[in-house]
Amino acid sequence: MQNSGVFTPQLTADGSFTFFSAEFGEAFHSNQGARLEAELKFVGPLQLRAKAVRGELILLDVCYGLGYNTAAALEAIWEVNPNCRVELVGLELDVTVPQAAIAHQLLKNWRDPIPELLENLVRDRKLQNHKIQAKLLLGDARQTLQQIHKLGLKADAIFLDPFSPPRCPQLWTVEFLGLLANCLKSDGLLVTYSSSAAVRNALIAVGLQIGSTVPVGRRSPGTAANLSGNELLGISELERDYLETKAGIPYRDRTLSDTAETIIQRRQQEQQTSPKESSSQWKKRQTQLENK
Repeated sequence: MQNSGVFTPQLTADGSFTFFSAEFGEAFHSNQGARLEAELKFVGPLQLRAKAVRGELILLDVCYGLGYNTAAALEAIWEVNPNCRVELVGLELDVTVPQAAIAHQLLKNWRDPIPELLENLVRDRKLQNHKIQAKLLLGDARQTLQQIHKLGLKADAIFLDPFSPPRCPQLWTVEFLGLLANCLKSDGLLVTYSSSAAVRNALIAVGLQIGSTVPVGRRSPGTAANLSGNELLGISELERDYLETKAGIPYRDRTLSDTAETIIQRRQQEQQTSPKESSSQWKKRQTQLENK
């Protein structure tokens, strides 16, 4: 596991910084802009500004990372309603990531008192005042999510922001997403940057309705999900058709304890024995239709 000294800030296009994870082989954010990504891929689609008028919000930040999603959420909520009380639970595997973000002062550009609040949260793992009650739970999110699920947490908004499914399949399985779905309020919303067919089918399998979010920094959109299907941007017929290919076979982890390699191998075996059309066959067929 990395320590904070290994994390070197990398500049992104909007002037904010991200880190690269040697463990997962990916950067934490796109080159288009780390801060922009938090605001446009998560805060906007989660409708936090509109929900802030309620006066109280419960947020679940899966893969807290550098703390950008939480920082952007708090800024948006308190900009609309300075008196909105926030309950926050953050799940994070490696505490050295948010510690490094603080050490490099990467949160300093968010409005006060957000940098100080999040510094205290990372230091103490908990935080409470008249505006916020927060916990940062460390460890495998599959285990920490089970803890808060047993406590009956029901969130208005869930940020689902792990590394990509091929790199971190254990946080994109039917079983893990099923726990997340059970942590949503009846009108709650889950948002992720991923439009993977496997992820979308897993969300559908656990009883959620899905829609697209506006693309940010790349051609493909993200995904929003809720229980009712209300206020979601529908996915296209082409996207829905793609869900029926082998690419749409979801990741599974029935014990919520398998290694990434085991989860990937299990899915590959299911794909090999499935009669469904492969993604390459599907793309070839679409190209032929377009050329007619």
